[in-house]
Amino acid sequence: MAALAGALALRPLTARILLARGVSDPALAARFLDPRLANLRPPDGIADLDRALARLSDALTRGERIGVFGDYDVDGVTTAAILTLTLRALGGNVLPRVASRSSGYGLSPAVAQALADDGCRVIVTGDCGTSDHEALALCRARGVDAIVIDHHQVPAGASAAYALINPHRPDDSFAFKGLASCGVAFYLAAALRSRLRAAGVAAAEAFDPRGLLDLVALGTIADMVPLTDENRVLVSAGLRELAAWRRPGLRKLAEVAELLGKDAAPDATDVSFRLTPRLNAAGRLGEAARALDLLLSPDDVDAARRAIELDDVNHERQRIQEFVMAEALKAAEIEREAGQPAIVVGGEGWHQGVVGIVAAKLVDRFAAPAVVVGFQDGKGRGSCRTVGGFNLHQALQACTQHLSAHGGHAAAAGMSVAIGNFAAFRVAFLAEAERHFRGVVAQPAIEVDAVATLDELGLPAAEELRRLGPFGAGNAEPLLAIPGVEVRSTRVVGKAHLQLTLSQGSAVADAIAFGLADSDPGQGATLDVVGVAEVDTFRGYRRMRLRIKHIMKAAP
Repeated sequence: MAALAGALALRPLTARILLARGVSDPALAARFLDPRLANLRPPDGIADLDRALARLSDALTRGERIGVFGDYDVDGVTTAAILTLTLRALGGNVLPRVASRSSGYGLSPAVAQALADDGCRVIVTGDCGTSDHEALALCRARGVDAIVIDHHQVPAGASAAYALINPHRPDDSFAFKGLASCGVAFYLAAALRSRLRAAGVAAAEAFDPRGLLDLVALGTIADMVPLTDENRVLVSAGLRELAAWRRPGLRKLAEVAELLGKDAAPDATDVSFRLTPRLNAAGRLGEAARALDLLLSPDDVDAARRAIELDDVNHERQRIQEFVMAEALKAAEIEREAGQPAIVVGGEGWHQGVVGIVAAKLVDRFAAPAVVVGFQDGKGRGSCRTVGGFNLHQALQACTQHLSAHGGHAAAAGMSVAIGNFAAFRVAFLAEAERHFRGVVAQPAIEVDAVATLDELGLPAAEELRRLGPFGAGNAEPLLAIPGVEVRSTRVVGKAHLQLTLSQGSAVADAIAFGLADSDPGQGATLDVVGVAEVDTFRGYRRMRLRIKHIMKAAP
């Protein structure tokens, strides 16, 4: 620890956390703390990339119409925006579309037919297409070349796609497999620009793919892929691009989200809780095209109108979500009381656009895999979220006989099931969970990155810990245990939050415990607390504040 701290001029606490996360080599630690675009590995080994580049180059040269089609979540919408902006900047005739939840996930034969009828000679999909065999076959029959950009699991068998760019292809040898579709699209955009620039195409000289990184950051964070390796670099650079607020749609969305006037630059938390819910709301409740139109908006007037529309849709999404969450929570509590290894719940009338959010909240609440299905007229669509290394893609594969369709990846997945098959699916899914968790030794209730004292946690320490970000899947905020602190004062703020002043020896720190007002220990109590040391900025004043997640009586 001392060697790492000395080599990089770090505090011992930061060095302890790096070592706990397996970063021990000073050179690797330096790259981790300062992620740069120059550290991105070249696209060597990305299967079908050259084939896709050649076809798109030909389409641009010939002036062929290119259809772009993205899924209805944030990764799909940002991928569609990245592809559209790239191809248009390079002189392309582009027709962008995104999926509608009412029409179902992925590239349907009807959409493929419509794009072909509209004159598209090439169709590029984003965050879908890998498993859309019928639509891809239709494209081939119509003489339309389909280029699939995706990151979902690849089924066995040949694809009818002209090119399938997916890190999970067995023959794909690119070193990093965790890219979201928007990250794959960025690699394609950069490679296409390089190819055309080498060919002397004037438009390629003026196009800078780095201007797309704000969209890459949004899609990558929203899709909960691991923020490691290439994703860490892309999101770090993307957050810096986002902070400039050059894109009219995102600038106006930040205004309605009360983020634009924030003292600090936007971070991954701001993206997760302020921006992506509003972008996702369009696809959850209606037409994701609203979100794509915002991202492609050419000016502030158009963007402001679209941002307000998305904010209104998000408020409606919150209202619907609260209802479904309350119903699902009742059913989930019965499941847990029965000792089930996972949660599988569904209800008639549950809005299918919010089941993914509800499933994620149930995972947070019960620390167990969760499947939430909304039924409309007997047809169910559900979302799955997981914990404890339980692979959702494999679990759903084992339940295929009970499902109408399914897709996704290990950490997040979706499925369709008829109400008559739901009971059998539930039994099969729970059996898979039981098989996975059987014999697994229970982990400690709270796993922390390090034990610290208040003396170690001033503003400089909190600022240094921020260098470990961006935080998200695969790179969580450092969780610290601080034992033996004394409560100097407490007060309830907001609806259910607890504000505290803590001391330990001569060190004093302010703290906030969101949602823990009912755990008020009272003045004078001695506690062990677990939380995050964050930089709190208010009206230009910066301080270290503890964001407490767990409050316990001090151990003897």
